[in-house]
Amino acid sequence: MTLIRSTLLLTAVYLALTANLQPSNIVMGVLLSLAIVFLMRPAGLRTKIAWRFSPGGVIALVRYILIMISDLIVSGIQVARIVLSPDLPIRQGDIAIPTTCNSEVAQALSAHAITVTPGELVVEIDEDGTMYTHVLDATHAEEDSRQAQEMREKLLEKIAS
Repeated sequence: MTLIRSTLLLTAVYLALTANLQPSNIVMGVLLSLAIVFLMRPAGLRTKIAWRFSPGGVIALVRYILIMISDLIVSGIQVARIVLSPDLPIRQGDIAIPTTCNSEVAQALSAHAITVTPGELVVEIDEDGTMYTHVLDATHAEEDSRQAQEMREKLLEKIAS
Protein backbone atom coordinates (compact mmCIF):
# COMPACT_ATOMS: atom_id res chain seq x y z
CA MET A 1 0.00 0.00 0.00
CA THR A 2 2.89 2.35 0.78
CA LEU A 3 4.36 1.69 -2.65
CA ILE A 4 1.14 2.68 -4.40
CA ARG A 5 0.73 5.86 -2.34
CA SER A 6 4.37 6.83 -2.84
CA THR A 7 4.16 6.20 -6.58
CA LEU A 8 0.96 8.23 -6.91
CA LEU A 9 2.39 11.09 -4.86
CA LEU A 10 5.62 11.22 -6.87
CA THR A 11 3.68 11.02 -10.12
CA ALA A 12 1.47 13.92 -9.01
CA VAL A 13 4.54 15.99 -8.11
CA TYR A 14 6.15 15.15 -11.46
CA LEU A 15 3.02 16.14 -13.38
CA ALA A 16 2.67 19.36 -11.39
CA LEU A 17 6.29 20.28 -12.09
CA THR A 18 6.12 19.50 -15.79
CA ALA A 19 2.62 20.99 -16.24
CA ASN A 20 2.05 18.51 -19.04
CA LEU A 21 -0.89 16.09 -18.89
CA GLN A 22 -0.31 14.33 -22.20
CA PRO A 23 -0.63 10.53 -21.95
CA SER A 24 3.03 9.98 -22.82
CA ASN A 25 4.10 12.33 -20.01
CA ILE A 26 1.79 10.60 -17.52
CA VAL A 27 3.32 7.24 -18.44
CA MET A 28 6.79 8.72 -18.07
CA GLY A 29 5.85 10.13 -14.65
CA VAL A 30 4.56 6.76 -13.47
CA LEU A 31 7.69 4.97 -14.71
CA LEU A 32 10.01 7.49 -13.07
CA SER A 33 8.02 7.31 -9.85
CA LEU A 34 8.15 3.51 -9.82
CA ALA A 35 11.89 3.60 -10.42
CA ILE A 36 12.41 6.07 -7.56
CA VAL A 37 10.22 4.07 -5.18
CA PHE A 38 12.00 0.86 -6.15
CA LEU A 39 15.46 2.39 -5.68
CA MET A 40 14.62 4.13 -2.41
CA ARG A 41 12.71 1.26 -0.81
CA PRO A 42 15.62 -0.50 0.92
CA ALA A 43 16.93 2.68 2.50
CA GLY A 44 13.94 4.81 3.34
CA LEU A 45 10.58 3.16 2.95
CA ARG A 46 11.13 0.24 5.31
CA THR A 47 11.66 2.46 8.32
CA LYS A 48 8.47 4.21 9.22
CA ILE A 49 8.57 7.59 10.86
CA ALA A 50 6.32 7.74 13.88
CA TRP A 51 4.52 11.06 13.62
CA ARG A 52 3.33 12.25 17.00
CA PHE A 53 1.62 15.58 17.38
CA SER A 54 1.69 17.35 20.70
CA PRO A 55 0.88 20.98 21.38
CA GLY A 56 4.54 21.66 22.27
CA GLY A 57 5.69 19.98 19.05
CA VAL A 58 3.30 22.03 16.92
CA ILE A 59 4.42 25.26 18.59
CA ALA A 60 8.06 24.25 18.09
CA LEU A 61 7.34 23.49 14.41
CA VAL A 62 5.76 26.91 13.86
CA ARG A 63 8.71 28.60 15.63
CA TYR A 64 11.16 26.56 13.54
CA ILE A 65 9.47 27.58 10.29
CA LEU A 66 9.38 31.27 11.29
CA ILE A 67 13.05 31.20 12.32
CA MET A 68 13.96 29.50 9.03
CA ILE A 69 12.13 32.18 7.05
CA SER A 70 13.87 34.91 9.05
CA ASP A 71 17.30 33.26 8.58
CA LEU A 72 16.71 32.92 4.84
CA ILE A 73 15.79 36.58 4.47
CA VAL A 74 18.68 37.90 6.59
CA SER A 75 21.32 35.67 5.00
CA GLY A 76 19.93 36.38 1.53
CA ILE A 77 20.40 40.10 2.13
CA GLN A 78 23.94 39.50 3.43
CA VAL A 79 24.87 37.44 0.37
CA ALA A 80 23.32 40.05 -1.91
CA ARG A 81 25.45 42.73 -0.23
CA ILE A 82 28.56 40.64 -0.81
CA VAL A 83 27.69 40.03 -4.46
CA LEU A 84 26.68 43.60 -5.23
CA SER A 85 29.63 45.16 -3.38
CA PRO A 86 32.75 43.08 -4.08
CA ASP A 87 34.92 45.39 -1.95
CA LEU A 88 33.34 43.99 1.23
CA PRO A 89 35.95 41.84 2.93
CA ILE A 90 34.87 38.23 3.19
CA ARG A 91 36.77 35.38 4.72
CA GLN A 92 35.31 32.21 3.37
CA GLY A 93 36.17 29.02 5.13
CA ASP A 94 35.03 25.75 6.60
CA ILE A 95 33.75 25.44 10.14
CA ALA A 96 32.81 22.43 12.26
CA ILE A 97 29.39 22.54 13.87
CA PRO A 98 28.91 19.85 16.52
CA THR A 99 25.45 18.42 16.96
CA THR A 100 23.83 16.45 19.73
CA CYS A 101 20.69 15.44 17.83
CA ASN A 102 19.55 11.99 18.90
CA SER A 103 17.25 11.56 15.92
CA GLU A 104 18.58 11.08 12.39
CA VAL A 105 15.55 12.99 11.09
CA ALA A 106 16.41 15.95 13.35
CA GLN A 107 20.05 15.81 12.22
CA ALA A 108 19.02 15.73 8.56
CA LEU A 109 16.61 18.64 9.03
CA SER A 110 19.30 20.62 10.80
CA ALA A 111 21.76 19.99 7.96
CA HIS A 112 19.04 20.98 5.49
CA ALA A 113 18.39 24.22 7.37
CA ILE A 114 22.07 25.10 7.15
CA THR A 115 22.36 24.19 3.48
CA VAL A 116 19.31 26.13 2.27
CA THR A 117 20.60 29.25 4.01
CA PRO A 118 22.38 31.41 1.41
CA GLY A 119 26.13 31.53 1.95
CA GLU A 120 26.33 28.23 3.85
CA LEU A 121 26.66 24.65 2.70
CA VAL A 122 27.05 21.44 4.71
CA VAL A 123 29.88 19.58 3.01
CA GLU A 124 30.15 16.50 5.22
CA ILE A 125 28.66 14.94 8.35
CA ASP A 126 30.88 12.76 10.54
CA GLU A 127 29.78 9.60 12.33
CA ASP A 128 29.62 11.57 15.60
CA GLY A 129 27.27 14.12 13.98
CA THR A 130 29.72 16.98 13.43
CA MET A 131 28.67 18.97 10.37
CA TYR A 132 31.48 20.50 8.34
CA THR A 133 30.07 23.61 6.75
CA HIS A 134 31.49 25.96 4.11
CA VAL A 135 30.59 29.60 4.79
CA LEU A 136 31.17 32.78 2.80
CA ASP A 137 32.11 34.86 5.84
CA ALA A 138 33.80 32.86 8.60
CA THR A 139 34.70 35.84 10.81
CA HIS A 140 31.86 35.31 13.29
CA ALA A 141 30.21 32.35 11.62
CA GLU A 142 31.49 29.67 13.99
CA GLU A 143 29.96 31.20 17.14
CA ASP A 144 26.77 32.27 15.35
CA SER A 145 26.36 28.83 13.78
CA ARG A 146 26.81 27.05 17.10
CA GLN A 147 24.18 29.23 18.76
CA ALA A 148 21.79 28.70 15.85
CA GLN A 149 22.49 24.95 15.92
CA GLU A 150 21.70 24.72 19.64
CA MET A 151 18.41 26.54 19.09
CA ARG A 152 17.55 24.33 16.06
CA GLU A 153 18.36 21.18 18.04
CA LYS A 154 16.03 22.17 20.88
CA LEU A 155 13.19 22.88 18.47
CA LEU A 156 13.79 19.77 16.35
CA GLU A 157 13.92 17.52 19.41
CA LYS A 158 10.53 18.94 20.51
CA ILE A 159 9.16 18.40 17.01
CA ALA A 160 10.51 14.84 16.71
CA SER A 161 9.41 13.77 20.20
